[in-house]
Amino acid sequence: MNNMISLIFITIGILFNLLGCIGIIRLPDTYNRLQAATKAVTLGCCSILVGVLFHFGFSDAGIKALVAIPILFFASTTGAHALIRGTYHFGIKLGKKSVKDDYKDAVK
Repeated sequence: MNNMISLIFITIGILFNLLGCIGIIRLPDTYNRLQAATKAVTLGCCSILVGVLFHFGFSDAGIKALVAIPILFFASTTGAHALIRGTYHFGIKLGKKSVKDDYKDAVK
């Protein structure tokens, strides 16, 4: 039963990672691409780590996967924010279809 649950979580994780990669290719500008990369791939990797936890249980590998999940969430969101803010400071413009610029008044 644990193997089936772990297989389901790992498959969901692979699908999220695949959708994140497709988003990187298909989305129009840097900001949207980075959002697709961080949100989808973070959920995909965390789902794979949950699958690893179910597969190995609370052994060394399972505990490492459990510890890696919050580290991955915090690191990816903080890194994405820093990359987007740096990209904006560097002068990369939003896409033509973007309707709102939250940083326009905040960043000088």
